[in-house]
Amino acid sequence: MSARRLFVRFALLGLAVLVPVAVSAQGRAFEPQDWYRLTTLSSPAMSPDGQHVAFTVMTIDEEANRRHREVWMVSTEGGEPRRLTSPGTESSNPRWSPDGSLLFFTSSRPGGEGSTWALRMDGPGGEAFQPDGWQSGSMPADHSFVVFTEAADDDEDEAAEADAEPDPFGGMPSTARPPWGAVTQPIAPARFDGRHIVDFPYKRNGAGFVANPREEPEVRPAQIWTQALGDEESKRQITDTDYSHRGVSVSPDGRWIAFTADPELRSDEVVREERDSLALLPYLESRNEAPRNDADLFVVPISGGEPRRLTSQNGSEGRLVWSPDSRHIAFASSLARTESTRLWVVDALEGGEPRNVLLDWQYEPSAIDWTDDGFLTMSASVGGRTALFHVDPEGGEPTEVVSGRRRISGFSYDADHEHVAFVATSVNAPTELFIADIDGANERRLTGFNDELNTEIAWPEAERFTYESVGGLEIEAWLQYPHGYQEGERYPLVLYIHGGPHSAYGEGWFDEFHNLTGAGMFVLYTNPRGSSGYGADFTYSTRGRWGMEDYEDLMKAVDIAIERPDVDPDRLGVTGGSYGGFMTAWITTKTDRFKAAQADRMISNWVSWYGTSEAQGLTEFEFYGKPWENWDLYEELSPIKFVDRVVTPTLIVQSEEDHRTPMTDAEQWFMSLKKQGVPVEFMRYPRSNHNLSRTGEPWLLVDRLGRLRQWFEHWLMDGTLASDGM
Repeated sequence: MSARRLFVRFALLGLAVLVPVAVSAQGRAFEPQDWYRLTTLSSPAMSPDGQHVAFTVMTIDEEANRRHREVWMVSTEGGEPRRLTSPGTESSNPRWSPDGSLLFFTSSRPGGEGSTWALRMDGPGGEAFQPDGWQSGSMPADHSFVVFTEAADDDEDEAAEADAEPDPFGGMPSTARPPWGAVTQPIAPARFDGRHIVDFPYKRNGAGFVANPREEPEVRPAQIWTQALGDEESKRQITDTDYSHRGVSVSPDGRWIAFTADPELRSDEVVREERDSLALLPYLESRNEAPRNDADLFVVPISGGEPRRLTSQNGSEGRLVWSPDSRHIAFASSLARTESTRLWVVDALEGGEPRNVLLDWQYEPSAIDWTDDGFLTMSASVGGRTALFHVDPEGGEPTEVVSGRRRISGFSYDADHEHVAFVATSVNAPTELFIADIDGANERRLTGFNDELNTEIAWPEAERFTYESVGGLEIEAWLQYPHGYQEGERYPLVLYIHGGPHSAYGEGWFDEFHNLTGAGMFVLYTNPRGSSGYGADFTYSTRGRWGMEDYEDLMKAVDIAIERPDVDPDRLGVTGGSYGGFMTAWITTKTDRFKAAQADRMISNWVSWYGTSEAQGLTEFEFYGKPWENWDLYEELSPIKFVDRVVTPTLIVQSEEDHRTPMTDAEQWFMSLKKQGVPVEFMRYPRSNHNLSRTGEPWLLVDRLGRLRQWFEHWLMDGTLASDGM
């Protein structure tokens, strides 16, 4: 019997009742400091001959407080992986040359221009070098040349710039120069070190404060180019237009280039002006909620000439992939923002009506490709897990070939599409590299970077269950067990709520869950309506209704969990980040059933959030307008309106440089709770943005894990204070 509890699902009065069968676990519990020892794999790249897989390995340099990335390689037959890049430099994102003689990778190492480096793989090892003339892009079947896009040089612009009138602010420091359209200017430029803002967006999460948009350098239209591999002298421009070409893909026979562009092939400048003008129209008109055509698919001969339109349907075509016989193009597109993305196939020679090969299949495609026998491969999220499918281009139900209760990413194939490599993780297993036959047979694991840690620590498993919620909607959920679970004991439970709201939890290893289960708590996590991975109808069912049925979905899961004899209904906690932070605050205004809460990256006041965030488009769409167009909804969905009802002790975590959910909302929540005498602590992390919990400084990330654990231990378990040990 496995080292976990198993439970059986019964239906009783419309609820899922989880009945436990106990087993014991081996190994010690996860501690926050163990995070430093994790190894994360990504970006697998299989060699064309299928004999090797290169991949990125990320470790944590705890002393230096940073992440470190290297490129490694392993034989597809097994054996010990070997490091290919220097441990003294940062390297990632490996990719092979078509003949397998070179392995390219991205690196910031000194001594070169640009970030692309290469290693020779057809002889004894040597130093990395920067290759000449090796453009990345799309190639025909014989790999004789590459097709790519970049802006053309514009001598006329350079000449016009040389003849332009002198800049009246030429002697002014760049930080003091008035932006385009400004009325005011500094009285003493040398003494002014502030920011002069006249347009938006003027800040972005991660990038911080940025230039006024109209001050940004002009971007010339992206043109199509071809070049023989390794021969920069052969570089040739195919198109010369005032509109950009996107997603270029050359046919296997090398005769045609497919691309997407503005449906009417209007200039980039006209499109930009239209988008600017739309922002000035009334909201419903500006957002154009009716289906609209944003990009179409075209083909142009390899020699250049007039493009030929292949599609004119609503939506924005993308992810273009040619069939091996060069007769068809597969692409992904959604006909409207709130409709599911479909996989389409169109005749590349005749055009005509594209064929929806997925029909009304519930899930949505991600990466797509063709196999040599004329079938399509497609990855997709199926609720909380990921799978690889084979799809008949004539239509029909996709066939699942690589599956299981896990999250899978980075699918990479050999040249003959006989094998597929991928990175996978499950609830109780951090990332490792795997390989399988194209039909999913003969799967095997190729790496064991986390084996030592896995042997030392017992990662509790999570039982998956589904339940019927409001309106008959089926919701997927998981209950992860506390470390050291013993039959007959009762344990506290913490409800976790994901962000988005259109993201999702699932079948992957997650440090935050193990952080709390390691402290001896159950962790309950769900994908309530609004989550991704279940089709667009499910994803957008919360539009205009945040905190309503989705709240009921969450409470229903808690109701089911506390029916268990091993869950203590008097020791419940709740936590979440971003949308989950909003929902955590919202929940504490509606119920006192939770004895502790932790609000991460929270929103407490949708009106103040709208005025300080970089993401106004989120609520403009989700709440059907700007605040002054829908005051009632913005107000009624703001937790701050009901803050006088809150009695739940709350830990608030916010980042100083978070422009997605700015500090002001956390400040309002803290002050309101403090004034009412509700126990509250407020953590403000420096040098951190909205991604602290995922990509933040290691020391701060681990500190945050520790504080979450301490907060719930105090309120749900032992009641000790940090100051007790001082």
